Amino acid sequence: MTAPVRILVVGLGNMGASHASAYHRNPGFQIVGLCSRTITSKVIPEELKGYPLYEDYEAALAALKPDAVSINTWPNTHADYAIKAMEAGAHVFMEKPIGTTNAEAEAVVATARRLKRKLVLGYILRVHPSWEKFIEIGKSMGKPLVMRLNLNQQSSGDAWFWHKNLIDSLIPIVDCGVHYVDVMCQLTGAKPVRVHGIGAALWAEADKQNYGHLHVTFDDGSVGWYEAGWGPMMSETAFFVKDIVGPKGSVSLVPDDHARSGEEDLSDSANIDKHTKTDVIRVHHAAVGADKHFLKKDEILRMADEPGHQDLCDREQAYFLRAIREDLDLSESMDAAVNSLRIVLAAEQSIAEERVIRLD
Repeated sequence: MTAPVRILVVGLGNMGASHASAYHRNPGFQIVGLCSRTITSKVIPEELKGYPLYEDYEAALAALKPDAVSINTWPNTHADYAIKAMEAGAHVFMEKPIGTTNAEAEAVVATARRLKRKLVLGYILRVHPSWEKFIEIGKSMGKPLVMRLNLNQQSSGDAWFWHKNLIDSLIPIVDCGVHYVDVMCQLTGAKPVRVHGIGAALWAEADKQNYGHLHVTFDDGSVGWYEAGWGPMMSETAFFVKDIVGPKGSVSLVPDDHARSGEEDLSDSANIDKHTKTDVIRVHHAAVGADKHFLKKDEILRMADEPGHQDLCDREQAYFLRAIREDLDLSESMDAAVNSLRIVLAAEQSIAEERVIRLD
């Protein structure tokens, strides 16, 4: 019988708790410790009570000698924690982004390759069947593509604090943008050549710009934009735009108006389940007949049985376990994580320097 993978979970916020729950319920893993700088003052979820608690990451690594480490901390600790874990002999699952600079991202991947450690990044849309279908259909729309993506979030209550803390590490178009830029890169399979960004500081309590918009041009002629904003002032109108347009038509992720139960469902941008929920995929075909009317009606693909947030975290960790046990080649996903970070950091540079950034 194969022994379970002994895993140390670092960070117990929204994502850390979800990943810890996945490890707790997956017999292929054995949680050997939970670590956070303030864990002794945290409320531990009921299902996770009883596991050893650590406040010092390096001490936990040394004491436990885990087979794997799950890193779910603030982005500015990701690269350092990942490299230390791999140097201690552990495989790594790490929430996005892979680092806060290009140099950090490259160092993490170089360490994984040098030490032959598995490195899986928390790109949750890569395990989402609805998004996989969305990308598959998008690729069938021809070239070049126009890609329109956003995720604006209104901040109040708990979301006020975690958005504010996230901005201390990375602005929204960098932190969340890696997901959606990764989708653009999967859709085009092309090289990004030019990036432009704009941003605005609307939140007095935040030290950095809480709103941003990036544009990226690919060498196949495809173009994409991504918009993200956090803060109590953000509008909940059009907070979820997901469109792919090509010569042959378009595909969009849209709300299922027939499934909505009331107005309260229309404004909930900080709800983490709604960040991945698709409801409906709408497929539009551009072909017209001699009378210039469309030859096919739009197709509506309902996604009523799509996985929720916890289900997706379970899928990510099942993949991490498989990567370790089956020695999967993770080169493509590691390189993609470096590439998507490079694009969003170029957008941040563009905002700071007020110019278009050209990528080599």
